[in-house]
Amino acid sequence: MSARVLFMGDGLIAGGSWSDWLPAFDVTNLGVTGETTDDLLARVDELVELAPEAVVLGIGSNDLGWRRSDEHIVRNIETILVTVRRRLPETRILIHSVPPRERELAETIRSINRHLWQFAPTTHSLYLDLWPALAEADGELNPAYSDDRLHLTAQGYGVWLAELIPALETLFEVPTTTSVIPVQHA
Repeated sequence: MSARVLFMGDGLIAGGSWSDWLPAFDVTNLGVTGETTDDLLARVDELVELAPEAVVLGIGSNDLGWRRSDEHIVRNIETILVTVRRRLPETRILIHSVPPRERELAETIRSINRHLWQFAPTTHSLYLDLWPALAEADGELNPAYSDDRLHLTAQGYGVWLAELIPALETLFEVPTTTSVIPVQHA
């Protein structure tokens, strides 16, 4: 039987045909268009009740549209990660970077992603950085992958999928928790 993988997050997650693109997995897509980190935090119980073998989280972009600070976004995502890890210790977690948008938001997004990259390992989560694949040098979402500097085209999803497949393979190779190292007494 294939692993149960739950996708949760904003419209970029909701817009993906993950079950078609990832036939090796039993995928459930609970992405919600317009969802913010506050909204996803309020839905963590739904995720826990489903107890998937893995969860893929993509969230944070809509918070920027509501002018939430990078601190607010990071704090909410960190809370989501800690809550999922505490309540589902054996579930594998893949957190995506916040993808690029308009170049005016590039520094804020870089700040968020730097924090997530540093924090993810503390919850035994795998961090997938989509920035190198999707961003232009100035930090704007590559126009080849979006018509509005926010939502992805089919080509944009193709680039994401090319990054996601190896990340999922890695996710299922890495243990979800670490074992305690025994202390040697003299």
